[in-house]
Amino acid sequence: MALAQPDPGGTARAEAPGPRPPQQPEAPLRGSLATTACMETLQVGYLHAVAAAAGCSLSQPFPDNGIDWHVSHGAAAHTVDDEVTIKVQLKCTYQIPPHPAGGAFSFTLDNAHLAKLARHPVAVHRILVVMIVPRSRDDWLRAGPGGLDLRHCCYWTNLAGHPVTGRQRTTVRVPTSRIFDDRALCDIMARVGAGGRP
Repeated sequence: MALAQPDPGGTARAEAPGPRPPQQPEAPLRGSLATTACMETLQVGYLHAVAAAAGCSLSQPFPDNGIDWHVSHGAAAHTVDDEVTIKVQLKCTYQIPPHPAGGAFSFTLDNAHLAKLARHPVAVHRILVVMIVPRSRDDWLRAGPGGLDLRHCCYWTNLAGHPVTGRQRTTVRVPTSRIFDDRALCDIMARVGAGGRP
């Protein structure tokens, strides 16, 4: 059935029956926050989701002394204490493609950051978590009744004992087999809770 629509001149006209061309979704009005600041927020959201699923608590050191988060995990099965903690340094990049080939990808750290992460032995173990995201914020997430798709992925590594080799920055290798999710975090905490390394 055709519906009459008033036109700007005040006369009515009938709409032609038939399919309408598909509407292109309008680009959302995103805030003016810098992309790097948004990347930091996104990786914190990822960490919170992983910690929640793993049954861990989070705290931020204040002031920040080169470590972003403390993650704690309580379990009666731990032998060194009933609650163990690790320190987490978060990094985020869109300069590495998703599904990096070759078993590991290269990531460059300032030497001061690496020295803190590479310190060994330590009372509280540290890990580096690197999130790879799409370049465009339009591709960072999709939400629907079936779930929330947050792209792309975080990977973790333990850099204890890693040498500082560059003059100001050093490149490290992050294994792609070490996907940072709730099961990985539980396994890390089980090893630390038994007196081992992450």
